[in-house]
Amino acid sequence: MDPAYLFAVAFRLDPDEAAVDPDRFETTLEIPASEPGTEGWLFFRDRLWRGEIGDEPSFRELAGDRLGVEVVAADFRELRTDREHLDALKHEVGADLDRFNADSVDEVLHKYLGSSVHVRE
Repeated sequence: MDPAYLFAVAFRLDPDEAAVDPDRFETTLEIPASEPGTEGWLFFRDRLWRGEIGDEPSFRELAGDRLGVEVVAADFRELRTDREHLDALKHEVGADLDRFNADSVDEVLHKYLGSSVHVRE
């Protein structure tokens, strides 16, 4: 299983010289979770706060770029991961708690991911 951040996103279609009904669609967007310690691994810190998207307009733009449509709404659902990836994430976070202004790894995970971590074996 590949660890990923899952988001519910809604987008609209507004085609030129045509009409669509419905014009709003919802889907699940999966963004791969980088290996802890590698480029992009701080995605959760940079984009999430207490299990919610921290800056929704900025995230909608990011999601829209990835999907090729205008995203009009987005909600964080979960970090879907396996035990190995979660352990590596905890190790990397624990190695530099000052970076997260926290006293423990659990505090960091809750601060950014809320209770939205789903471990699959």
